[in-house]
Amino acid sequence: MKTDKKTKKNAGMTYVELIVVLSIFAIMSAISFFNYGTFQKKVDIKVLANDIALQIIQAQKDALSGKLPLTGSFDSGKPSYGVYFNTESPNEFIYFANLNNINSFDKEGDLILDKIIITKNNFISGVGTYYPDNPLGNLNPVSSKSLNLAITFTRPNSGASIYSNGELITGIEYAQISISSPGANPVTSHIKVYPSGRVQIN
Repeated sequence: MKTDKKTKKNAGMTYVELIVVLSIFAIMSAISFFNYGTFQKKVDIKVLANDIALQIIQAQKDALSGKLPLTGSFDSGKPSYGVYFNTESPNEFIYFANLNNINSFDKEGDLILDKIIITKNNFISGVGTYYPDNPLGNLNPVSSKSLNLAITFTRPNSGASIYSNGELITGIEYAQISISSPGANPVTSHIKVYPSGRVQIN
């Protein structure tokens, strides 16, 4: 007894099916690429924020330890150490030792220990000092934007002296350095420095 065997032929993809598959693939690739770009920006900004915070903490440690730089002469006692930010030079910040006990950064009188260049087109988008809003418990701070900010530490005090545009600022809740990524959808992070010497990244 003979049985008819039906052979099934595997039909190939039609053009319509191929276009649909390629369209889906293109959309998925675009979404993945966009998300990767945003993710990379966030990582880069977080790394930069950590580097800035660590440099501020290094200034605090060097001041408290009484470290003397290899060069430079000081008026008296141990030098102060600090970090200087200037929005007119948004792609760099300066680590310095204070030579004259004034503590605010002085380009002519202070010893520049390191000039840190910010890479990947990230930049300092703003610096400022933030004051408590009022004595009635409102925690929303009032900001005072600055052109530049110097944060210094002097032995034996672990607290930070904060200078805005060359003047010592008192009565503030914290000073803030804002950093941002380039492009139409920037990622921003904030480094807060409190007068107590505490450093916080947001």
